[in-house]
Amino acid sequence: MVTYQDKPWLKHYDSGVPHSLAPYPRHPLHQYLTDASAADYGAMAVITAAHLPLVGHVTSHMSYGTLNDLTDALAVALVDLGLKKGDRVALILPNCAQFVLAFYATLKAGGVVVAVNPTFPPAKMAEQLIDSGATFAITLTLFYENLKKIQAQTKVQQIIATGIKEYLPPSARVLFTLAKEKKEGHRITKRPEDHWLQDLLTRYAGRRPSVDVQGDDIAIFQYTGGTTGIPKAAMSTHSALVANTVQCREWLARKGVQESFLAAIPLFHVFGMVAVMSFAVSLGAAMIMVPNARDITDVVQKIDRYRPTLFMGVPALYNAINRHPGIIAGKYDLSSIYACISGSAPLPPATKRRFEELTGGVLLEGFGMSEAPTASHVNPVRGENRTGSIGLPLPDMEMRIVDLDEGVADVPVGEVGELIMHGPQLMRGYYEMPTETANALRPDADGKLWLYTGDIARMDEDGYFYIVDRKKDMALIGGFNVYPRLVEDVLMEHPAVQEVGVAAIPHPDPEKVGQEALKAWVVVKKGQTLTDKELITFASEKLARYEIPTRFAFVDELPRTTVGKILRRELARMELEAREQQEEAGPAE
Repeated sequence: MVTYQDKPWLKHYDSGVPHSLAPYPRHPLHQYLTDASAADYGAMAVITAAHLPLVGHVTSHMSYGTLNDLTDALAVALVDLGLKKGDRVALILPNCAQFVLAFYATLKAGGVVVAVNPTFPPAKMAEQLIDSGATFAITLTLFYENLKKIQAQTKVQQIIATGIKEYLPPSARVLFTLAKEKKEGHRITKRPEDHWLQDLLTRYAGRRPSVDVQGDDIAIFQYTGGTTGIPKAAMSTHSALVANTVQCREWLARKGVQESFLAAIPLFHVFGMVAVMSFAVSLGAAMIMVPNARDITDVVQKIDRYRPTLFMGVPALYNAINRHPGIIAGKYDLSSIYACISGSAPLPPATKRRFEELTGGVLLEGFGMSEAPTASHVNPVRGENRTGSIGLPLPDMEMRIVDLDEGVADVPVGEVGELIMHGPQLMRGYYEMPTETANALRPDADGKLWLYTGDIARMDEDGYFYIVDRKKDMALIGGFNVYPRLVEDVLMEHPAVQEVGVAAIPHPDPEKVGQEALKAWVVVKKGQTLTDKELITFASEKLARYEIPTRFAFVDELPRTTVGKILRRELARMELEAREQQEEAGPAE
């Protein structure tokens, strides 16, 4: 009988993928950038493109040599401004050349990257800055004023601002200045105590940092709800990130082929940070920047024009591409795509099938966590992709499915339990949360640490894994984790709300089958009135856009357990029942 210790998944690896990659390099993550620059100084690292009316596509390139030199200069500037080894640097940037520059400069300076979703409202941004203890922040000018509003609440002492136009092609830069910079909020009045990125790069040009950074040093604080839904910083070392970069490279990259990446998944998300940025830099491959992946026309235009071979994303993005009018009309050529990994949500088979027809490449479902940044499972590139499976564990990953009660005994292969894992890329722990760390990272009888994922899963006889359910009530909205309790806490602050329950429901839009939407059931205080619009406006002050419910029901009471907890599963059942009744009633006369 097959056991988890037999690692049956190894038999299904593609030929050429090693069963083990040990020993892993012990160098810091930014060594990949230094090596890429030395190997080919002029190789393209970052491609920034824009489509201008009457002009067409315009492009600017940043080579690996230039990127390495600029990161050296900024690293020296950071140290000169007071950054000490281990200090945290918040990056408040979308996908752009400046994110890559700031990321590697922070590492070279001995800092720890805290990548913040730049679309967070000020209150939510403040939570991460306060918790992380960040003392530096590098921000796009578009988010500068939000940062200044909350700076006094945080430990941020140094702010470096950069404009999105700085690495646009010259013609696009001029048009942006004239037409968009002031109108869209990019033009700012920088406070005297803050700094312009370009001024620092000029002042410190040609200098090299001398900070001793080791593989065991912490590289990132990646914020995640982890296994409880309470935001916390997963601390990962340079060595952990290097290990996962090596694993991704051996699984996907082709020998002797110059790969290029479409950087559409946010780089502030650990998926984009490792499986796109670090992976690309380790290959000396170009990254084609997509600042806003919701602009599907921009996405398909860049695939058509710049011919990326690797493209990491989420099901909603691939589905949107499939349905784009220009794709349906055959206007764009996607045939450069060799392989894609889809993560963050279940991949509908129809989406996979259609995207593969359009590209001629493969769309692989995978799985990963911020606590093991980033990938732990992927379907094989050339081997069998099993419907509904997250695939096979990557080299040197050990997996078990354990009982849900104690989390100690392995359940028989094929049965459902909690997925736990051990491997070279596990986090060090959660920042200043020893109890949460002890719950997530637990030693076995031999002292080996296992990461308890909180995901309910099973493994089949061949070693393919399947996620059966997600921990507790976490929702996946647009590829992002959303925790209903935290949304409820915000909505409860509205003076007209007596109580509220939030749950994920199947998306009612037929074009978004397989996706989730967020719905709130609200009990309004007696004598008060409340509308959807008022709640959405209220929530936008403290929640990211994808965390705000898009559907509301105003009810007299909420279903609860005998101890008063809201029954979210009952809320979801109520939604399905209401839909069935609506369908039976037929369309309104």
